[in-house]
Amino acid sequence: MSKIIDGLYYSESHEFVKVEGDFGYVGITDYAQHELGNVVYVDMPEVDDEVEAGEDFGAVESVKAASDLVSPVSGTVVEVNEALEDEPGLINQDAFENWIIKVELSDKSELEGLMDAEAYKDFIGE
Repeated sequence: MSKIIDGLYYSESHEFVKVEGDFGYVGITDYAQHELGNVVYVDMPEVDDEVEAGEDFGAVESVKAASDLVSPVSGTVVEVNEALEDEPGLINQDAFENWIIKVELSDKSELEGLMDAEAYKDFIGE
């Protein structure tokens, strides 16, 4: 069974957002990393890039497949998780601790369109 954390926001494309003030940490869910298998590469945007809700911002590649990363929120990338450049497998160890990008949120109302933990559990059928 996948780990799902209360208090986070979840998208139908299996990204999560952890909100702290005006910032959101975006990564893939535990369910997504299980589905992908061993992550071997993470393609991330640059700091200062703009991301838009519903638009691709990178990709995660595993031994099984490559999967586009779809931003659940809009804003400006203020940080990327550089540890993933050398150790993409950190996502497999703990998907929620190893976020991919930190975004300065431009429209917090977008969070209302995302799922909470209970809704995401139902969505993935757990």
